[in-house]
Amino acid sequence: MLSSWRRYADSHPHLVETAFLLLVLAVTSRQYVHQGPGWWPGQPWALAATAGLLPRRGHPRAAVLGTAACAAASVALGYLISPLLLLPVLIALYELAVRTPQRTAYACYGATVALVVPAALLSVRDDQPWMDESVGPVFWILLPVLAGTAVRSRRAHLDAVHTRAEHAERTREEEARHRVAEERIRIARELHDVVAHHMALANAQAGTAAHLARTHPEQAHEILTHLTGTTASALRELKATVGLLRSPDDAGDTGDPDDDLRPPPGLGRLPELVSAFGSAGLHVTVTVRGTRRPLPPGADLTAFRIVQEALTNVTKHTDAGTADVHLAYAHDRLTLTVTDDGGATPRPPGPGGGFGLVGMRERAETSGGRLSAGALADGGFAVTAELPAPPPPREQPS
Repeated sequence: MLSSWRRYADSHPHLVETAFLLLVLAVTSRQYVHQGPGWWPGQPWALAATAGLLPRRGHPRAAVLGTAACAAASVALGYLISPLLLLPVLIALYELAVRTPQRTAYACYGATVALVVPAALLSVRDDQPWMDESVGPVFWILLPVLAGTAVRSRRAHLDAVHTRAEHAERTREEEARHRVAEERIRIARELHDVVAHHMALANAQAGTAAHLARTHPEQAHEILTHLTGTTASALRELKATVGLLRSPDDAGDTGDPDDDLRPPPGLGRLPELVSAFGSAGLHVTVTVRGTRRPLPPGADLTAFRIVQEALTNVTKHTDAGTADVHLAYAHDRLTLTVTDDGGATPRPPGPGGGFGLVGMRERAETSGGRLSAGALADGGFAVTAELPAPPPPREQPS
């Protein structure tokens, strides 16, 4: 029922406003019966006070001053001041307190009291105590101001809560989009590293095997065997990376379930990586300085991918026959350097270094490290990365 009346009021605002003003006029006019000069002299002021409520929403200050002036004129004519005679003033003050700041509401309250109460005191009759004409109206006029201020504060609080909720929702959506973008970048980086490395390695192995097929068939056969392992490894890593894009509920996966349990690559697979490049004709030397220790999973994967990408770039951009991988373990850092001798064909210049160097830098920065790369004075190229390598926790004495 209440919702029906509310819908009706929303759809017929002028009719509801007219009915409301007629009700206010009837209640206010009733106060002039059997008082002062009689009923008729007060009716113009009652009608003017009711009409003064028309601009109460758009111009609440004007509504308050107009209704207060009508009330003061009625009291000055000798009518008894009462809450019902002041009803238009109370309504206008409530609308003012709801729609304007608190300071404005109390200023208009003071102006209303200053206008109505002196008029009531000047026209007080001998049989009426002056307290009823002064103290009472002060409190009656204060009530709508307090009520309107409370409603305004409540609305402001609800608006603030709603604004904070919308901000929190937008923040959650932005954070979700940011995480999705980061995950897409990470997967794209993994795909680039896997595909670029294995395709370059497979191409080098195939080219070496074709070159040795007639003169050294045994070596060509051995390289082709390594080529099979390279392509199989590429398929496994590519499947694992693309699998990140699928939900756990996706059906139709007929692959080896052990692939999901295989740990991500790290420096522990460095000998396997060196052997694969060796089959492609690139001799890689690994040197370690300091005490070798396990790295955090993220840093370990980053270190492996940087070495992998740097060696892949050697096979792609040069005909160098040797490369050096140097691992230096410090107190809390690992510095890895990959260098090559340049070969007979110089590395093509490029200000950005291509996606490979960009991806290596992003990996290093994501893991809390940094990476630098550049040509060497003797024509080679060096990639240097510093990654966090916290020392293992000390064992507590038993």
